[in-house]
Amino acid sequence: MIPWIALGSAQIPNNGGELKFSRRGDEFSIRLSGIRGELMNSRVFNSEEVLSQLGCAHIKTADKAQVLVGGLGMGYTLASALNNVNATATVTVAELIPEVVTWNEGPLGECAGNPLQDSRTHVHIGDVAELLSGKELAYDAILLDVDNGPEGLTHADNNWIYSSQGLEDIYKTLRPEGMLAIWSAGPDSLFVIRLKKAGFKVELRTVRARVGKGSRHTIFLAKKPWR
Repeated sequence: MIPWIALGSAQIPNNGGELKFSRRGDEFSIRLSGIRGELMNSRVFNSEEVLSQLGCAHIKTADKAQVLVGGLGMGYTLASALNNVNATATVTVAELIPEVVTWNEGPLGECAGNPLQDSRTHVHIGDVAELLSGKELAYDAILLDVDNGPEGLTHADNNWIYSSQGLEDIYKTLRPEGMLAIWSAGPDSLFVIRLKKAGFKVELRTVRARVGKGSRHTIFLAKKPWR
Protein backbone atom coordinates (compact mmCIF):
# COMPACT_ATOMS: atom_id res chain seq x y z
CA MET A 1 0.00 0.00 0.00
CA ILE A 2 1.22 3.49 -0.84
CA PRO A 3 2.07 5.33 2.40
CA TRP A 4 0.74 8.74 3.38
CA ILE A 5 3.31 11.55 3.13
CA ALA A 6 2.97 14.54 5.44
CA LEU A 7 2.94 17.81 3.48
CA GLY A 8 2.14 20.38 6.13
CA SER A 9 0.25 21.39 9.23
CA ALA A 10 -1.63 24.43 10.48
CA GLN A 11 -3.01 25.67 13.76
CA ILE A 12 -6.70 26.56 13.92
CA PRO A 13 -7.15 29.90 15.72
CA ASN A 14 -8.49 30.10 19.27
CA ASN A 15 -7.18 26.66 20.27
CA GLY A 16 -9.23 24.89 17.63
CA GLY A 17 -6.63 22.19 17.14
CA GLU A 18 -4.16 21.32 14.42
CA LEU A 19 -4.78 20.44 10.79
CA LYS A 20 -2.57 17.82 9.14
CA PHE A 21 -2.20 17.90 5.36
CA SER A 22 -0.96 14.74 3.61
CA ARG A 23 -0.79 12.97 0.27
CA ARG A 24 -0.90 9.36 -0.92
CA GLY A 25 -0.33 9.06 -4.64
CA ASP A 26 -2.88 11.39 -6.24
CA GLU A 27 -5.08 11.46 -3.10
CA PHE A 28 -4.96 14.31 -0.58
CA SER A 29 -6.26 14.42 2.98
CA ILE A 30 -6.78 17.09 5.61
CA ARG A 31 -7.19 15.73 9.12
CA LEU A 32 -7.84 17.25 12.51
CA SER A 33 -5.35 15.95 15.06
CA GLY A 34 -6.83 13.75 17.73
CA ILE A 35 -9.94 11.62 17.71
CA ARG A 36 -11.84 13.64 15.10
CA GLY A 37 -9.84 12.21 12.22
CA GLU A 38 -10.26 13.11 8.55
CA LEU A 39 -12.15 16.28 7.69
CA MET A 40 -11.63 16.30 3.93
CA ASN A 41 -10.46 13.93 1.23
CA SER A 42 -9.86 14.84 -2.40
CA ARG A 43 -11.86 11.81 -3.56
CA VAL A 44 -15.02 12.72 -1.64
CA PHE A 45 -16.62 15.95 -2.79
CA ASN A 46 -20.05 15.40 -4.32
CA SER A 47 -22.00 17.13 -1.57
CA GLU A 48 -19.68 20.16 -1.72
CA GLU A 49 -20.34 20.49 -5.45
CA VAL A 50 -24.08 20.10 -5.00
CA LEU A 51 -24.00 22.80 -2.30
CA SER A 52 -22.90 25.31 -4.93
CA GLN A 53 -25.17 23.95 -7.65
CA LEU A 54 -28.23 24.41 -5.47
CA GLY A 55 -27.07 27.67 -3.94
CA CYS A 56 -26.34 29.30 -7.29
CA ALA A 57 -29.18 27.81 -9.36
CA HIS A 58 -31.15 31.08 -9.29
CA ILE A 59 -28.22 33.20 -10.58
CA LYS A 60 -26.70 30.89 -13.18
CA THR A 61 -27.22 33.47 -15.94
CA ALA A 62 -27.49 36.62 -13.80
CA ASP A 63 -25.37 39.62 -14.74
CA LYS A 64 -22.65 40.58 -12.22
CA ALA A 65 -23.79 38.14 -9.56
CA GLN A 66 -22.00 38.32 -6.22
CA VAL A 67 -21.29 35.03 -4.44
CA LEU A 68 -19.63 34.41 -1.09
CA VAL A 69 -18.10 31.01 -0.32
CA GLY A 70 -17.33 30.40 3.33
CA GLY A 71 -14.49 27.91 3.65
CA LEU A 72 -12.01 27.04 0.89
CA GLY A 73 -11.33 23.48 2.02
CA MET A 74 -10.05 21.56 -0.98
CA GLY A 75 -11.57 24.00 -3.45
CA TYR A 76 -14.54 21.96 -4.63
CA THR A 77 -17.25 24.30 -3.36
CA LEU A 78 -15.47 27.28 -4.92
CA ALA A 79 -14.91 25.48 -8.22
CA SER A 80 -18.55 24.43 -8.42
CA ALA A 81 -19.70 27.98 -7.66
CA LEU A 82 -17.56 29.28 -10.53
CA ASN A 83 -19.06 26.62 -12.80
CA ASN A 84 -22.58 27.71 -11.89
CA VAL A 85 -22.32 31.45 -12.59
CA ASN A 86 -21.41 33.34 -15.73
CA ALA A 87 -18.32 35.28 -16.77
CA THR A 88 -19.49 38.55 -15.20
CA ALA A 89 -19.84 37.13 -11.67
CA THR A 90 -17.53 37.63 -8.72
CA VAL A 91 -16.97 34.79 -6.25
CA THR A 92 -15.33 35.71 -2.95
CA VAL A 93 -13.94 32.84 -0.90
CA ALA A 94 -13.19 33.38 2.78
CA GLU A 95 -10.68 31.06 4.44
CA LEU A 96 -9.67 31.41 8.07
CA ILE A 97 -6.40 29.49 7.84
CA PRO A 98 -3.72 30.93 5.50
CA GLU A 99 -2.00 27.57 5.08
CA VAL A 100 -5.16 26.12 3.49
CA VAL A 101 -4.93 28.80 0.80
CA THR A 102 -1.25 27.94 0.27
CA TRP A 103 -2.05 24.23 -0.07
CA ASN A 104 -4.68 25.03 -2.70
CA GLU A 105 -2.19 27.16 -4.59
CA GLY A 106 0.01 24.07 -4.89
CA PRO A 107 -0.70 20.55 -6.19
CA LEU A 108 -3.93 20.25 -4.18
CA GLY A 109 -5.48 22.91 -6.40
CA GLU A 110 -5.30 20.60 -9.41
CA CYS A 111 -7.96 18.31 -7.86
CA ALA A 112 -10.69 20.95 -8.23
CA GLY A 113 -9.29 22.51 -11.40
CA ASN A 114 -7.30 25.33 -9.75
CA PRO A 115 -10.26 27.60 -8.93
CA LEU A 116 -7.99 30.13 -7.20
CA GLN A 117 -6.52 30.92 -10.60
CA ASP A 118 -9.90 31.98 -12.01
CA SER A 119 -10.03 35.75 -12.57
CA ARG A 120 -13.52 35.85 -10.98
CA THR A 121 -12.16 34.57 -7.66
CA HIS A 122 -11.37 36.95 -4.80
CA VAL A 123 -9.69 35.53 -1.68
CA HIS A 124 -10.38 36.84 1.82
CA ILE A 125 -8.03 35.39 4.42
CA GLY A 126 -9.91 35.67 7.68
CA ASP A 127 -13.15 34.70 9.36
CA VAL A 128 -16.12 34.63 6.97
CA ALA A 129 -18.11 36.33 9.75
CA GLU A 130 -16.17 39.50 8.91
CA LEU A 131 -18.01 39.57 5.58
CA LEU A 132 -21.40 38.59 6.98
CA SER A 133 -21.93 41.18 9.69
CA GLY A 134 -22.46 44.20 7.43
CA LYS A 135 -25.77 45.90 6.84
CA GLU A 136 -25.63 46.37 3.08
CA LEU A 137 -27.13 44.10 0.44
CA ALA A 138 -23.93 42.48 -0.76
CA TYR A 139 -24.53 38.95 -2.06
CA ASP A 140 -26.86 37.00 -4.31
CA ALA A 141 -25.70 33.69 -2.85
CA ILE A 142 -23.87 32.71 0.32
CA LEU A 143 -22.46 29.18 0.40
CA LEU A 144 -21.16 28.05 3.78
CA ASP A 145 -19.07 24.94 4.35
CA VAL A 146 -17.04 26.12 7.31
CA ASP A 147 -17.60 23.33 9.80
CA ASN A 148 -19.54 20.17 10.57
CA GLY A 149 -22.87 21.98 10.56
CA PRO A 150 -24.93 24.05 13.00
CA GLU A 151 -22.70 22.98 15.88
CA GLY A 152 -19.13 24.15 15.30
CA LEU A 153 -16.56 21.35 15.37
CA THR A 154 -13.23 22.85 14.35
CA HIS A 155 -13.72 26.51 15.27
CA ALA A 156 -16.01 27.54 18.12
CA ASP A 157 -16.48 31.03 16.68
CA ASN A 158 -18.42 29.41 13.83
CA ASN A 159 -21.31 29.05 16.25
CA TRP A 160 -22.14 32.71 15.60
CA ILE A 161 -23.06 31.87 12.02
CA TYR A 162 -25.73 29.44 13.18
CA SER A 163 -27.06 31.62 16.01
CA SER A 164 -30.22 33.71 15.76
CA GLN A 165 -28.16 36.92 15.69
CA GLY A 166 -25.81 35.54 13.06
CA LEU A 167 -28.67 34.47 10.81
CA GLU A 168 -30.33 37.87 11.16
CA ASP A 169 -27.09 39.56 10.10
CA ILE A 170 -26.64 37.17 7.18
CA TYR A 171 -30.21 37.89 6.10
CA LYS A 172 -29.35 41.59 5.90
CA THR A 173 -26.34 40.96 3.63
CA LEU A 174 -28.37 38.91 1.13
CA ARG A 175 -30.07 40.66 -1.74
CA PRO A 176 -33.81 40.01 -2.26
CA GLU A 177 -34.38 36.44 -3.50
CA GLY A 178 -30.81 35.64 -2.47
CA MET A 179 -29.93 32.14 -1.29
CA LEU A 180 -28.09 30.99 1.81
CA ALA A 181 -26.88 27.40 1.39
CA ILE A 182 -25.22 25.61 4.29
CA TRP A 183 -23.46 22.23 4.29
CA SER A 184 -24.02 19.99 7.31
CA ALA A 185 -23.13 16.46 8.31
CA GLY A 186 -26.79 15.94 9.21
CA PRO A 187 -30.20 17.57 9.76
CA ASP A 188 -31.02 19.87 12.67
CA SER A 189 -34.66 20.74 13.35
CA LEU A 190 -33.83 23.52 15.82
CA PHE A 191 -31.61 25.19 13.24
CA VAL A 192 -34.48 25.10 10.74
CA ILE A 193 -36.61 26.95 13.27
CA ARG A 194 -33.93 29.62 13.71
CA LEU A 195 -33.66 30.06 9.94
CA LYS A 196 -37.42 30.56 9.63
CA LYS A 197 -37.49 33.02 12.52
CA ALA A 198 -34.80 35.03 10.75
CA GLY A 199 -37.16 35.38 7.77
CA PHE A 200 -35.90 32.67 5.42
CA LYS A 201 -37.96 30.22 3.40
CA VAL A 202 -36.27 26.90 4.17
CA GLU A 203 -35.78 23.64 2.29
CA LEU A 204 -33.56 20.67 3.17
CA ARG A 205 -31.80 18.39 0.71
CA THR A 206 -30.03 15.13 1.46
CA VAL A 207 -26.94 14.51 -0.67
CA ARG A 208 -24.49 11.61 -0.77
CA ALA A 209 -20.80 12.23 -0.15
CA ARG A 210 -20.07 10.50 -3.46
CA VAL A 211 -22.42 10.20 -6.39
CA GLY A 212 -24.84 7.44 -5.45
CA LYS A 213 -22.95 6.26 -2.37
CA GLY A 214 -21.19 7.27 0.80
CA SER A 215 -22.38 9.23 3.82
CA ARG A 216 -25.60 11.25 3.62
CA HIS A 217 -25.08 14.96 4.17
CA THR A 218 -27.65 17.72 4.59
CA ILE A 219 -27.82 20.99 2.70
CA PHE A 220 -29.94 23.74 4.21
CA LEU A 221 -31.36 26.02 1.52
CA ALA A 222 -32.62 29.30 2.98
CA LYS A 223 -34.06 31.82 0.55
CA LYS A 224 -34.63 35.48 1.31
CA PRO A 225 -38.02 36.38 -0.13
CA TRP A 226 -38.65 39.46 -2.25
CA ARG A 227 -40.15 42.19 -0.10
